[in-house]
Amino acid sequence: MKMDLVTYLEKVAEEVDTVLEREFGGLPGELNKASAHLLLAGGKRLRPAVVLLAADMIKKGRAQEIFPAALALELTHTFTLIHDDIMDGDAVRRGVATVHTVWNEPTGILAGDVLYAHAFKLICTAIADDAAKVRSVTTLARACAELCEGQHMDMSFETCEDVDEWEYIEMVSKKTGVLYAAAAAIGATLAGCSAQQAQALYEWGLSSGIAFQIQDDYIDLVADAEQSGKDRASDLRQGKQTLVAILARHKGIDLSVYRRPDLTNEEIDEAIALLKNAGVLEEVQTIAQERVERAKSMLNIFPDCAEKDYLIQITDYFVSRGF
Repeated sequence: MKMDLVTYLEKVAEEVDTVLEREFGGLPGELNKASAHLLLAGGKRLRPAVVLLAADMIKKGRAQEIFPAALALELTHTFTLIHDDIMDGDAVRRGVATVHTVWNEPTGILAGDVLYAHAFKLICTAIADDAAKVRSVTTLARACAELCEGQHMDMSFETCEDVDEWEYIEMVSKKTGVLYAAAAAIGATLAGCSAQQAQALYEWGLSSGIAFQIQDDYIDLVADAEQSGKDRASDLRQGKQTLVAILARHKGIDLSVYRRPDLTNEEIDEAIALLKNAGVLEEVQTIAQERVERAKSMLNIFPDCAEKDYLIQITDYFVSRGF
């Protein structure tokens, strides 16, 4: 009997957590401790799950043979979070103090770099054809370069007042979408998929990741710190050009008055009410749902199976999580 998605993701997360704790939990030295700090702080482990599902969708049983690649995607994701927290000045991530606040910024940078290096090594230890490993390493390298481009775009948007919706979509496709795209493509590639199958899964991950980031920006605004695991409304405080902010500007709403670090909960609630009444939040959710439908259509080339159904459910989950 097939387990439900939540149970499946919990099972994957438990397995990932166990291996990460074994591999990184007891390493000596402050830098290794800093590298493991956020990595071992939990998380839904969605990217590893995508790697494993893509592999088993191509050939049942391949997931366990390429499991190190699933860990590689989690390490890559965590390295970006550590560096993002430094650049954004965030103090909380996954419900714990960020790496640079426990240690310092130079150590945080190096801790992220350590995880980045380990990720490529892990892909090379997967049981797979050498050519598939080369393609997978290339895919991850490209994703990392685009991740940096996306983060730079995100930062540059803070000094721009005229960022449009399509510039935002390009930014989040690089900042978030490419890692889900890489996760799906790498899992399938290592399992022995065709070029067409790899591309379809890459496109699935790209659109799913865009939907995920739109929803993440939404959650950042409307969820409390306990729900999100981050500082409440950090994007609003920093004046980030999220889709919420872009659509608000189109409706004549000036969110710059809320751009300051000492924003109170009452002021955040006031901003949320303003955006809700103007229809901004509803429009943001509609755009996210459009990306969900585009992502799911990419899976039409695959025969029906449990893994395909899980991937479809994950895409839906990206715009329903937290509420």
